[in-house]
Amino acid sequence: MKSTKVAAAAASIAIAAAQVSPPPIPGSPQIIQNGNFANGTIGWQSSPAGSVKNGLYCIDVPAGSPPGNSSYLRTSYLFLETKNDVYTLNFTASSSVGYDILVQTPDAPLDPNLNMTAALTTSPYPFSMTFSPANQAPNASLEFDLGGSPAAATVCIGDVSMKRIDRSSWRQDYGPAVKVNQLGYLPTGPKVATLVTNSSASTGWTLYNAAGDACASGQAQYRGLDAASNQTVSTIDFSSFSTTGDGYILTAGGSTSLPFSISSTLYNDLRQDSLRFFYQQRSGIAIDGNLVGQQYARAAGHVQVPPNKGDVAVPCQAVHDSLIAYLEPWTCNYTLDVTQGWYDAGDQGKYVVNGGISAAQLLMEYERSARVNATNKLGDGSLRIPERNNGIPDILDEAQWELQFLIKMQVPANSAPQLFNGSMIDMSGMAHLKVHDNQWTPLPTDPSQDPKRRELHRPSTSATLNLAAAAAMGARAFAQWDAEFAAKALAVAKTAYAAAQRNPTILAPGTDWDLGGGAYSDDDVSDEFYWAAVEMYLTTGGKQYLDDLTSNPYHTANVTTLFTLPSGFGWSSVAALGQLDLATVPSNISNHSAIVQSVVDAADVLLAVQQNSSNGYGVFLTEYPWGSNSNNLNNIQIVATAADLTNNSTYRSAALEALDYVLGRNAISQSYIRGYGTKDTQNVHSRLYAHELDNRVPQAPPGAMGGGANQAASDPPADDVLQGCAPMTCYVDDVNSYSTNEVAINWGSALAWVVGWADGQ
Repeated sequence: MKSTKVAAAAASIAIAAAQVSPPPIPGSPQIIQNGNFANGTIGWQSSPAGSVKNGLYCIDVPAGSPPGNSSYLRTSYLFLETKNDVYTLNFTASSSVGYDILVQTPDAPLDPNLNMTAALTTSPYPFSMTFSPANQAPNASLEFDLGGSPAAATVCIGDVSMKRIDRSSWRQDYGPAVKVNQLGYLPTGPKVATLVTNSSASTGWTLYNAAGDACASGQAQYRGLDAASNQTVSTIDFSSFSTTGDGYILTAGGSTSLPFSISSTLYNDLRQDSLRFFYQQRSGIAIDGNLVGQQYARAAGHVQVPPNKGDVAVPCQAVHDSLIAYLEPWTCNYTLDVTQGWYDAGDQGKYVVNGGISAAQLLMEYERSARVNATNKLGDGSLRIPERNNGIPDILDEAQWELQFLIKMQVPANSAPQLFNGSMIDMSGMAHLKVHDNQWTPLPTDPSQDPKRRELHRPSTSATLNLAAAAAMGARAFAQWDAEFAAKALAVAKTAYAAAQRNPTILAPGTDWDLGGGAYSDDDVSDEFYWAAVEMYLTTGGKQYLDDLTSNPYHTANVTTLFTLPSGFGWSSVAALGQLDLATVPSNISNHSAIVQSVVDAADVLLAVQQNSSNGYGVFLTEYPWGSNSNNLNNIQIVATAADLTNNSTYRSAALEALDYVLGRNAISQSYIRGYGTKDTQNVHSRLYAHELDNRVPQAPPGAMGGGANQAASDPPADDVLQGCAPMTCYVDDVNSYSTNEVAINWGSALAWVVGWADGQ
C-alpha cells in the first residue's frame, strides 16, 4: 500500500492538534484504612480479640468454629462500593493450621459483592482479587470470616489494600482524522467521509485501492464547526467512484482513513448477524454452538434447573419489594410461566415495553420484505437458528420466540383484583410490565447459573398496549404460516386492548427501579393507544379500532410530535410505529395519501438536520441520549420508508449516508458494531459477554451493537473519564459503561430493520 506509513504518521500529528481529550478524573485513593496495622488496631475489630505482631493482625481461632461471624476480622468503618465499578483487594495471610477462610464485602440485605475463598497455609501468602460489585452498597465493610478451622489456629493477616480502578491514564481514542464507514459503501450509493481539520483552506483528498494505486481525487468541502463533536470539519464526497473492491483508503490533510470496501453485497453478512443477535439473547433455550460458534454455546437459562429459580412459575413481587417499587403493598395470588423471550439488554430481565418495539421492528422488516419481493433473504432456512427448515420464514420464527413470552405476561382471566393507588382494580387481561431478578447479578453471569428470585412486576397500561400491538402484528404476519398461532395472538391482542381501555391510567412508576432491573416508566400512554389501535385496525379492519385511531390526538399531530423528531422514536414514544405501518400496510383507510405525506414530511425534517451546516457527520440527530445509536437508526427507518413510498433517490441517499455513523463515520472513528470495521466496539456491557472481566467468557458476537455516545453518561467509567466531553464523543468502550456501551434488543431491532433495508439497495 503506497505511502500509508507516512500518511499515518502525519495523521497522528493532525489528530493531536485537532482533537484534544479533556483531562480525566484521577484514580481513587486507598479505601482500607490502616491496612498495614502501623497504627495498631485502629479501624479494625475482631472476634475473638487479636493483637498486632510484626505488622500482622493475629487472632487465635478456636477449634471447630463454624463458618459465619463467630470468628472474624473486619473493618470497623463502612465505605461505599459502587455498582459496576472495579476494585482490587490485596492482602497477605497465614495460619498455623492450613484451612480456607472466606473474604467478603457484605452489605445486608444484599448478597456480598466480594465473596472470595482464601486457602491459608503456614507460610504467609499474598492474595489478590479483582471484582466488580453487582449491587450498590453504601454501607459495605471488608470482612475476613475465620470460622471453620479443623483445629485451634492462629491466623495472621496484613498488608490489606483495596482500591478502585485507576483510570487516570485513559484518553479518548479519536482514530484517524479522516472518518469513514469502515465496513464500506455501496457502488450505487453515497460515499461521504469527514475530515477533522484546523484549517478552512481548501484540502485535497485522494482515494487509493488496496494495491496503493490512486483511483480518484478531489477537494474537501469545508463545513466549519460540527456542533455535536466540537470539531472543525470538512466533508469528502467520492460518490461518483463505483469500482468494487476491498482495502480502499482515503488520504487528506496528511491523514489516512481506516480501510473500507465498495461492494454490492456490503450488508449481506451484517443483515444475518444483526438478526442472529436475537437468537443469542434468547431465554429458556440452550444456545447451540453448532449454529453460532462453540464459544457462544450455553445451557438454557431460567428454566427452573438449580441454581435457577427460573421463569416456569414466577410469583409477583414480594411485599417488601413492592413497598419500595410502588410505595404500597402490591402483589398477586398466581404464578405465571413466562419462559421464552429475549433477555432485554446487558441484564437478564425481560420487559414487555422493550420487547414490544423489538418484536415489532422484526415484523415490520418481514412485512417490508414481503412487499418488495425480497423474502428470500428472510425466508425459511435463511438464518442459523433451531427453527430453520420448518416451513416458516426464519425472521418470523425469531419474532415468535418473543411474542410467546409477551403473551405469557398477560394477567389470567378472572384474576382477583390487585392494588393500585389504594384501590383494588380488576387487572385481568392486562400485561405485567416486566420480569427480572430481585437483585442484580454480577458481570459475568451465565443465565443458567443465576440464583436470584425472579419476580413479576405490576401490570401497566403501557405494557398492555404493547402486547396488543405486537400480538396484532403477529396475528397478521402469521396468518399464512401458522393459523393456530395467528388466532391465538389475535385473541390475546383483543383481550389486552379491551383491558387497556378499561384501565387507561395504570402507569409504570419511576420508583420501580434498581431492584435487579430498570424502571421503564411511562407517564403518557396516548402514543401506545395510537399504535395499538393502528395495529388492531390493520389486522382486523374493525371500525372500533379505526374510530379509536382517528380520534387519537397523534393522528392529527404535527410530524415532529408524531415521529418524535429529531430525537427519534423509541420504546417510550411509539406513535411513529403506527404511522409507518398505516403508510405501508394495505388498508381501506380513507386518508392514506395524507398519512404517506406525513412520513415524507418527517423525512424532510430529518434531511434538514442532516444538511445543516453544523452537522459534519451526516447523522440524523441533534442530541445524544442514552442509546443514541438506536435513535439515529430509528430516524433512518423513517427516511428509508419515505424512499420506499416515493422512490425518491434523495431519501435513499440520505438514509444510506446516515447509516455510516454507526460504522465509523463519527467523531471518534468508532464502529459501534462488533466484528464490523477496524476500530469496532470490544467490551459491551453484558452479563453474557463480559470478557473484559473474565476471559473465560466470549466477547459479544458479530452484529452486537453498543448504545453509543451519551451526552448525559453516568456510570463508573463514564463518571471518571467523560467529564466535559462533547456530546458525540461521550463514549467509553468499557464493559462497565452501561450508559454508553450496553447492548439492548430494541437497539438491535433498529439495526436489523435498517441493515435489512440497506442490503436491498
